[in-house]
Amino acid sequence: MSSTRVWFITGASTGFGRLMTELVLEKGDTVVATLRKPEVLGELSAKYDSTRLLVLELDVKVPEQIATAFAKAQETFGRIDVVFNNAAYVVISEVESAHGHDDLVRDMFETNFWGALHVSQAAIKCFRDVNRPAGGRLLQLSSMLGIEGMPAVAFYVAAKHALEGLSESLARELDPAWNIKVGDTYRARTLPNIRARDITALPGYTTTEAADGRAWMDKIGGTSVDDPRKAVIRFYELASLPEPPLRCAIGKPAIESMNKKAQSLLADAGAYASWSEGLEITE
Repeated sequence: MSSTRVWFITGASTGFGRLMTELVLEKGDTVVATLRKPEVLGELSAKYDSTRLLVLELDVKVPEQIATAFAKAQETFGRIDVVFNNAAYVVISEVESAHGHDDLVRDMFETNFWGALHVSQAAIKCFRDVNRPAGGRLLQLSSMLGIEGMPAVAFYVAAKHALEGLSESLARELDPAWNIKVGDTYRARTLPNIRARDITALPGYTTTEAADGRAWMDKIGGTSVDDPRKAVIRFYELASLPEPPLRCAIGKPAIESMNKKAQSLLADAGAYASWSEGLEITE
């Protein structure tokens, strides 16, 4: 991989996608910034010429647009070295409250899971079949909610859990000779301007943990415990590691959440290990 890399970034309009786009350009690398409304990046387009920044319209819910964007990026720069798979948004709802709102939940899955899947497939194909030498880094922007469930955002949690399983299986499927690395990175707080859709809670949930979950989302909406610009630097460094971890928690809350989940799994496995004794088939 050359010292100057070509990055393909989804969801580049706001949040981590926008911050990563700005950082990569500052570092001297080249960016293919994709987003639903290219005009949002007008200021950056005026600052950087076409040899450094290519802005493309892309709604990851549309597979044909993904194929077109990758083809244009490959035609323009000859390769893509890092794909920052970032586009996502949140639906706030209890599981039961979403009854009758399947359209909203499905739309979120189209972006958060199916869109991420199709981008991942295009990335692997490019890394292996287009890049010379072969190789690349697929960096999935996951969430601690892909590790640990939380009330009032169950569908976002489910989509991130699905992405987790996809990434773990994908990483094991790849031939090491292709020099493709897959990694998920986590944060435990949201960023300003993250799109969210709110389904009204059913009356029975006003005194449950779900109410606390909604209050938490309202409280952190548009805020972050850590400086998101510093976190993006870590994401950038992660994509530069020759052997990146499959999962990398960024920020103390994310680390605490991952440790809590790991300890819970170990405790449950140990507590009921004896239940699996004597289950072998006998003649």
